[in-house]
Amino acid sequence: MRVMRYVSTRGATQPLTFQDAVITGLAPDGGLLVPATIPDVTPELASLKGLSFVELAKAIVPRFVDDIPDAVLSELIDAAYQNFDLTDVVRLQGVNGVQVLELFHGPTLAFKDVALQLLGKLFEHILTHRDAHLNVLCATSGDTGSAAIAGVRGQANIDIFVMYPYGRVSPLQELQMTTIPDRNVHCLAVEGSFDDCQALLKAVFNDLDFKHRMSMAAVNSVNWARVLAQIVYYGYASLASEVPVSFCVPTGNFGNVFAGYLAKRMGFPIDRLIVATNENDILSVFFQTGVYRRGDVQFTITPAMDIQVASNFERFLYYHLEEDSNALVAFMDDFQSTGEARLEQPPSEDVFLATAVDTADTMDVIRAVHKETGYLADPHTAVGLSAARRLKIAGPVVCIATAHPAKFPESVDAAVGEHVAEHPRLEALKGLPTRRTVVPADVEAIKSYIVANT
Repeated sequence: MRVMRYVSTRGATQPLTFQDAVITGLAPDGGLLVPATIPDVTPELASLKGLSFVELAKAIVPRFVDDIPDAVLSELIDAAYQNFDLTDVVRLQGVNGVQVLELFHGPTLAFKDVALQLLGKLFEHILTHRDAHLNVLCATSGDTGSAAIAGVRGQANIDIFVMYPYGRVSPLQELQMTTIPDRNVHCLAVEGSFDDCQALLKAVFNDLDFKHRMSMAAVNSVNWARVLAQIVYYGYASLASEVPVSFCVPTGNFGNVFAGYLAKRMGFPIDRLIVATNENDILSVFFQTGVYRRGDVQFTITPAMDIQVASNFERFLYYHLEEDSNALVAFMDDFQSTGEARLEQPPSEDVFLATAVDTADTMDVIRAVHKETGYLADPHTAVGLSAARRLKIAGPVVCIATAHPAKFPESVDAAVGEHVAEHPRLEALKGLPTRRTVVPADVEAIKSYIVANT
């Protein structure tokens, strides 16, 4: 019989079942939950090759779950992906010598839909069977918020509170959140950066009494189920090639590229993972030097990457340190107290390469790719395309396309020189009534709002 438990990167939480891991989000000891063992798919690659995205999800997800019957999981997966614009959920498209993996064909036109539509179905299933109510807290730099709302809106047993940096998300991203009329949706515009929002989320979850009393849960990529769902598209794209592929991933919070890292550890035919950051280059500096150093957040045309503290980095570090929680805690304590921590030497380039792409290069790539091929990339995807061009790798490269270009029309239109970035689903949001509450970056203010609006 299959057994799967989840342990904390910091080593002071008792192992949890999958359902408890989904509901818990951030571990009680402040760490992140990871599977106690990583399944090996190497012997089955031939049989997995050629499966559709949904079929592959049904083959991968159950390997990490032992407390929901496979037949029920299959139904939840079917339900999660029925509202995507493509029958096969995602799409590979050739663009100037690389394959672009388009992940933005879901309800909110962002890659977050792939994970959050499934997480919403998991929440609904678990809460129904437990006859429970959940307060979901989310910190977003733009896309996570709308995708999380789309996953749980209207559910009677969930209230969702979405924090985003006031004035620091695109106008369309804000409309995707604030125009949702369902009464279980609460949008909080925080007077600060995304890192402030993320720090507020962790502070709320580290108040264990409040977390328990208010039945708090997370939909950010600190929630293990987010990463699990993302593993599927790395497996899917790698199996579409006859030889191992490398992935170039626009990176802010490290959750997306970490899913690729786990897919490689599972045995999918993956060569390198390219970490492509913007001017907020804490991760690219780390993979080049072994130094993890916090800087000031720089606000750019790629807001989902305007992050100086990558929440999922701790999961990678746990595995890199050979699952030594004491070494991990020492590293994170150094970073927390001084703003800097370091390894004796950076991780081997056998797995990760990294580079930072600035705004000028991002705009140049949007312009050049459109002129050369007619393909329209959003700014985040353009960061990945630029990095793929810069770092020459033998073998095929797949660039992760994270959002539809119409979500960032100001930047895309300016790069191309004409109005080209448009989508009817987004145009329909303009002029609709909106609901939001502006709040200070103060944990007590957030807690008070949750208590008053549950």
